[in-house]
Amino acid sequence: MKTDIKFKENTFVVKGYGAKDNLLNKLTDHRLSEMDVERPMINDNQVIVEVLYSGVCHSDIHQVNDDWKNTRYPCVPGHEIIGKIAKVGNKVTKFSEGDLVGVGCMIDSCQTCKPCQDNEEQFCAGPHGPTMTYNGYFNDPASDFNTFGGYSSHVVSSEEFLLRIPEKLDIKKAAPILCAGITTYLPLKQWNIKQGDKVAIVGIGGLGHMAVQLAKAMGAEVTAITTQEAKRKEALELGADHVLISENDEEMKKNAMNFNYILITIPYAFDVNPYVKLLAIRGSLVTVGLLGEYKEPLNNMEVAKLARQVGGSVIGGVKDTQEVLDFCAEHNIHPEVQMMKIEDINDAFEKIKKEKVRFRYVIDMKA
Repeated sequence: MKTDIKFKENTFVVKGYGAKDNLLNKLTDHRLSEMDVERPMINDNQVIVEVLYSGVCHSDIHQVNDDWKNTRYPCVPGHEIIGKIAKVGNKVTKFSEGDLVGVGCMIDSCQTCKPCQDNEEQFCAGPHGPTMTYNGYFNDPASDFNTFGGYSSHVVSSEEFLLRIPEKLDIKKAAPILCAGITTYLPLKQWNIKQGDKVAIVGIGGLGHMAVQLAKAMGAEVTAITTQEAKRKEALELGADHVLISENDEEMKKNAMNFNYILITIPYAFDVNPYVKLLAIRGSLVTVGLLGEYKEPLNNMEVAKLARQVGGSVIGGVKDTQEVLDFCAEHNIHPEVQMMKIEDINDAFEKIKKEKVRFRYVIDMKA
């Protein structure tokens, strides 16, 4: 992909891959195509980042397809970004041109509300909420500019939302930590997973394979739960102590009331009730992959009778995202990735939907 920037009076134009509109999306299998991406010129506290590597998240597919009914077109996905700073605003002090940085799911927030002051920018209570890296409003909803993500040669971020990449991390593999990593790390941290806890991770894909490694590094006894017998070997190689096949009724019955904590990473509608039965007394179940309704209603009797908890979690703030990068560096945790070219993104989307990737695609923007 071309990496030159065409500067105009108040904007600049770069190359990217995106979905141009919803109608075209529905009429063609090739949902993403090369396009010019026009961005507003950066302000004093923003930077332009040249994208080196961009992870491919399942939520990118949901957004391109408008599955959550909130997509703004054109849509240029990508919120797992490793890049190099190409230009800094006049008041940027913490970073310089040429610095290696990460850009995750957000590029700005009001930075003054209580959640932002508490380092939880993902819950920003400002007038417009957090500014997402793509499919968000640039500065305010009245703006003509959508935010565009890492499937492009350059992205824009506020200085406060840049992440430092530890030297011990392989930058070709690190990008998924900025979404898959923080999305699974934060609930494990929030529910205080510790040495000896019996933890189950449901769904051994892009998020789940990170969760297995993170929970194991926290000292938990980790069980990977999957529908596929073929993933048993892979889960054990990731560090899981046990593997449970969820479609095996006998195995599920044997593990009733067995787990202190269950993290579910399934990205589509599913029946949560069989997993609730696996929780011990006062055990907790948290979903991070599903943004929508369960396939079957939650049986509150199963929750209440053993004082179980069922909750959810999304991404994390800047401080926690930096923390998970440092944690992964300390414990030599890397996502399992397959490198690809941006021109192959439509094929990659199809393989992700068919679960034919181990475990995360990363786009090499220079390939």
